[in-house]
Amino acid sequence: MKLIRGLHNLRKEHQGCVATIGNFDGVHLGHQAILRQVKAKALELGLPSAVVVFEPQPREFFASSQAPARLTRFRDKVERLAAQGIDRILCLPFNQKLASLSGREFIERVLTQGLGVRYLVVGDDFRFGCDRAGDFALLQQVGQETGFDVVNTTTFEVEAERVSSTRIRTVLAGSDFVLANKLLGVPYQIGGRVLHGRKLGRQLGVPTANLSLKDKQPALHGVYTVLLNTSDGLLHKGVANIGNRPTIDGVRPALEVHLFDFNGDLYGQRVQVTFCSKLRDEKRFSDVAALRDQIMHDLQHARDYFVQHASQGIPLANGMSG
Repeated sequence: MKLIRGLHNLRKEHQGCVATIGNFDGVHLGHQAILRQVKAKALELGLPSAVVVFEPQPREFFASSQAPARLTRFRDKVERLAAQGIDRILCLPFNQKLASLSGREFIERVLTQGLGVRYLVVGDDFRFGCDRAGDFALLQQVGQETGFDVVNTTTFEVEAERVSSTRIRTVLAGSDFVLANKLLGVPYQIGGRVLHGRKLGRQLGVPTANLSLKDKQPALHGVYTVLLNTSDGLLHKGVANIGNRPTIDGVRPALEVHLFDFNGDLYGQRVQVTFCSKLRDEKRFSDVAALRDQIMHDLQHARDYFVQHASQGIPLANGMSG
């Protein structure tokens, strides 16, 4: 898989492909159905498969405070698209220059001149270009004029309802991880590199692994039981807080994970945090002592959770089942 950042990095050898366009936030089962559609046509035509994504996502650019929460960080999205067997990912920086392109200009610069698209798979509600004036009908019209086909995406349903990123956000907000995992096709995870924090958790006797969310609003808020996968492939049980940490006047969303019975050094490692169940909402406490008391309760409730679910065979860091 090749990641191409920006139109300026497209070369002559990138011309000719079967493509699709979208945010692909979560790379869920609905997205995977579209990717299968793209790959099947690419195989039939003997062409590479390509996905066009935007960073930031358009709604984050136009109204960041009102944009939907991110299901997937950009790096995780790229890894999941690659895992689906996509040959190329074109990431377009969404900025004022791109936003000001008319629908026809977008098609010309990105699809015809840039990628040389031969076959395009998009939803019939797809809108693009300045003021979202470009639509499916325009794509078909220009495709007929310039020589590429445009077809609608495959709809994928679970429990008689379309799988979408919006639906998954709603399900996660309700802490239904069983259904969320079913819609995603994998357990819901957030990945990132462990960074140095303010060390407040260590002062409270509960050291945490801190992951930056890079100012992207997460789909979850609160305290959760989690499994953390380290770079050595082992899983560790723990408790995570995801949110703005109001008691310590946090201003940026962050993910902090305390691991049970762990004394190693995770700084600099890339880890994956899998969410199992919600313990409580995030809230402001009167002082740090009250926060510490609540954390102790959270840790005990999390240990109880893993004991109660031991029969499900949750893998532990030592390779045994819980």
